[in-house]
Amino acid sequence: MKLSYFPGCSLGSTAKEYDMSARAACQALGMELVELKDWVCCGATSAHSTNHLLSVALPSRNVALAQEAGMDLAIPCSACYSRVKKADYVLRNNDDLRKEIEGVVDFKYNGKVNVVSLLEALVSQVGVEAIANKVQKPLKGLKVVCFYGCLLVRPPEVTNFDNTENPMSMDKIVKALGAETIQWSYKTDCCGANLGLTSTKVVQGMVNRLIEAAKEVEAMAIVTACPLCQSNLEMRRKEKGTDLPAFFFTELIGLALGLPDTKKWFNLHLINPNPLLQSLSLAD
Repeated sequence: MKLSYFPGCSLGSTAKEYDMSARAACQALGMELVELKDWVCCGATSAHSTNHLLSVALPSRNVALAQEAGMDLAIPCSACYSRVKKADYVLRNNDDLRKEIEGVVDFKYNGKVNVVSLLEALVSQVGVEAIANKVQKPLKGLKVVCFYGCLLVRPPEVTNFDNTENPMSMDKIVKALGAETIQWSYKTDCCGANLGLTSTKVVQGMVNRLIEAAKEVEAMAIVTACPLCQSNLEMRRKEKGTDLPAFFFTELIGLALGLPDTKKWFNLHLINPNPLLQSLSLAD
């Protein structure tokens, strides 16, 4: 199966390990990710905070590229996914704005392309059972909490994926890999997002609460699907020396499937996960 792939800006910089693990894991699971040619930034927070038309036109450009490619569009970054999914929702449901956007972007929207998060793509198009069947190295002994963040399943009328308050799709994948997922009350909380650049102390407080909550339920690590969440969880914690790593879920898929480049991904982390994995005999 083939999907168009929009890596976004973060996966080429601060979250290279997410991009590498996503491509490798999907290939191993029989899903080919075809990167959009000439994709543009989704606009992130800046665009929709300053210019509504721009905030829809920028991600609509990527919808147009996926439509031209004739394949559904998979997006690993939660923030990128949120912006592109919202743009697609507007194009589907707002005739006046759609016509304006079509003029700006110079394309005719046909509504035939579905925009999905990479997590949703793996659950719906590969399937949890198929992922489990590919496991070569079960992640026995690894106890984690899954952190979906505030955008991946919200707003529900736009995303139409998983349970808004208690999503379980990532938990199911991680369980299929042989790890233990622990239920907690913070899986859809906000990490502080890009306030880490302007209000660092506020984000430190938010992140520290998440770290402490994960430790309270005796989690060994946090698993996420968002590059900004992962970055904040490892960078914005107040207490130095807190060794609770934050994995991308695709990294754990790669590890459980026995893929060869996992150490390269883990070496890019700010909080080194190798000691944890080595203590469980999951890494050399």
